[in-house]
Amino acid sequence: MKQLTIQSSQRNYPIVMEAGLRFRLKKWLNKDYSSILVITDDQIADKYLQDVVDSLDQKNIYTSIVPSGEASKNIEQYYKLQSKAIESGLDRKSLIIALGGGVIGDLGGFVAATFMRGIDFVQMPTTILAHDSSVGGKVAINHESGKNLIGCFYPPAAVLYDTETLTSLPYREVRSGYAEILKEGLISDISLAEELLPLSLKQISSVQLENHLEAGIKVKAMIVEEDEKESGVRKYLNLGHTLGHALEAALGYGKVTHGEAVANGMLFALHVSEKVKEQPLPFNELYNWMKRNEYPVIDIKEESVSELIKNMKSDKKSVSGHIQMVLLDKVGEPAVENLDDSSVEAYIKTFIERMNKL
Repeated sequence: MKQLTIQSSQRNYPIVMEAGLRFRLKKWLNKDYSSILVITDDQIADKYLQDVVDSLDQKNIYTSIVPSGEASKNIEQYYKLQSKAIESGLDRKSLIIALGGGVIGDLGGFVAATFMRGIDFVQMPTTILAHDSSVGGKVAINHESGKNLIGCFYPPAAVLYDTETLTSLPYREVRSGYAEILKEGLISDISLAEELLPLSLKQISSVQLENHLEAGIKVKAMIVEEDEKESGVRKYLNLGHTLGHALEAALGYGKVTHGEAVANGMLFALHVSEKVKEQPLPFNELYNWMKRNEYPVIDIKEESVSELIKNMKSDKKSVSGHIQMVLLDKVGEPAVENLDDSSVEAYIKTFIERMNKL
């Protein structure tokens, strides 16, 4: 078992990583709840929902299953879950458990944050990707104009990570999650980045996976404790997300995974960093890592540049009409730059040219 504690202004909460934890949930709930609503998706429900319900061992347990995928992070599913909570008689002493990947964590957390002005919720991540989204207290749903535009900062009561649930992940989910772990290495942990870039993800062991997860979570924990509301260094966690979110919106949510989009966004961020900072960065190493591990390298067309820029400006990180990007001075040293439309357009076009030569 591995455990650390996150300190936030609203509450301190534990992150626990343990094989088989879903069978011992009661141990980690620090209070008695009047009722519990477990929210999960149709991919996870058959595998783990009954284990979780059985381990809670109390009356007044309710469940709700939503369709899997990013498309469920919408106002309609949010409203259905609020209705389910009301119909089930949840009150201010109730608990919501978000059992699933980042989509379920964001959606279930936002339901908890806004039900009766906020009730406790527990994150139970079942994907590698969710190691990032479950830590730090960001909860949200998407708008058709952009990702996570409707949301708030609302820390969980706990993050309970049953590492056994990772053993059944399809490779695409492994790939998606590792993009965020690599991001954490690139912004803060040179040794982690150097360890990951030569790796073939199909050959990692369970011990390696747990060590990589722990390293990524420690980076995220360190940053969110220093900057809970994203006014400073927490912005560094958005490396690759400016273009990544724009690609997700342009392609349609769910067409590529979040991690696949972020990997492409990081490649673009390294390209821009080299142009702005005039320093060499591991662009080729990242590209080769993506190809080796079968990430889709998204073919950006020149006719789509204006749409991408529009999406990037709709991103919640934009400031005064400028696109805000996280760049790297070098690996482990991120910086935030505000860029105007014409500069971003030029960078995208030179990026397209560079990619066409590879």
